[in-house]
Amino acid sequence: MLGCGTRILKSARAAAEGVLFCRVHKTSAVRFTDFDLKWYYAPSDKIAGLFLIRPLRGRCLAVFSETSETAVLSDTLMPFATLTRPGRGFRIRYAILALAAAIVFGTIGFHLVEGWAFADSLYVTVQTLTTVGYGDMTPRSGAGRSFAVLVMLIGAGGVALAVSTIVQSVVKWELVSTFGQRRLTKKMSKLRDHYIICGSGRVGSHLIRDLLSANESFVVVENDQQRAAEFSQRGVDVLVGDATLEESLRDVGVDRARGLAACLPNDADNVYVVLTARDLNPNLRIVARAAEEQAEAKLLRAGANHVVAPTIIGGHRMAVALTKPAVSEFMDSITANELGLGFEQVEIDAASSLVGQELRSTSIRAELDVVIISIRRQDGRLVFNPAGNATIENGDTLIAIGRAESLSRLNEMARGVV
Repeated sequence: MLGCGTRILKSARAAAEGVLFCRVHKTSAVRFTDFDLKWYYAPSDKIAGLFLIRPLRGRCLAVFSETSETAVLSDTLMPFATLTRPGRGFRIRYAILALAAAIVFGTIGFHLVEGWAFADSLYVTVQTLTTVGYGDMTPRSGAGRSFAVLVMLIGAGGVALAVSTIVQSVVKWELVSTFGQRRLTKKMSKLRDHYIICGSGRVGSHLIRDLLSANESFVVVENDQQRAAEFSQRGVDVLVGDATLEESLRDVGVDRARGLAACLPNDADNVYVVLTARDLNPNLRIVARAAEEQAEAKLLRAGANHVVAPTIIGGHRMAVALTKPAVSEFMDSITANELGLGFEQVEIDAASSLVGQELRSTSIRAELDVVIISIRRQDGRLVFNPAGNATIENGDTLIAIGRAESLSRLNEMARGVV
């Protein structure tokens, strides 16, 4: 099992020798046990390091990044390598803990040496650590002064270290975020014919997963920084911003995009997104989510090509599962890819050898084992369950079901590649 953000590269020679090259995103602190391991640093836009993992007793291991989990790439379990990455939060917590320890040390010390109450001891300790100087209360005994000197040397240094660590972490975070956002903006400026996902909540996250599986080019606009960071760690391009703003949509290249999905939880926000996107790109295909049934008409008037209401669809699927379980199980098996089948829309290009042919004279059914469910003509007419004598014309869209490799070959035939 490999974690997010890790790629395993294995050459023929490396495979023979049992050596794995593991590219790990983001610089990480690594702790390994019982392994002959070498680290090679290979800076890149996305790849922060390259692991060379040698076999141990004929078995290979893989390490993955982003979390402190473990991964084993082997037929049998064996001692594993653990990867941890101390982040900004850890360093700040460590600095605050060190500062708290110095305060506790000084407070208890003054209480025992001088016999002061804990409130007075805390007061003097804070004065010492902050280098404000003594005023109304000062150590009076020789032991008290000696302890005060110890607190000054140790505690003041600890305070300076803690403050510098916190400042450094915050400044470094801001710099990394700024430059990272600039890199992302530059990358987005090169996107063409891509998809835009507005919102990565319950609906958007499933959409992102499906687009990743289909290897589609897309970018996500998310206002929640924590959620955006989670998807960024998975290798997803995420712009942290408000999807209802024109500036955000321009930054992700809405004028060059193929389609946009408005998946925000609020219907009013989705209407704003649809209106803005349609104004910026009149030819954009827009699919919007409707939380309430009455919002569907408003989204369509705003410019959405299609509206999906999860509650309505969920109710319909439950009704089918209840009254027609065989149909429901078949649809679920296709959706979950349990049968290895999938739906595809195939657009016929003018250069395709299929243009002008009847369905029965093509190799679509006989050789590819692909079933054509319907044909959408260029004028919008829909031919359901077309007969064998139905002619394929330029500009038609075939709705097909079949296996992935067969559908891929059909796409090539439709484009005139083969």
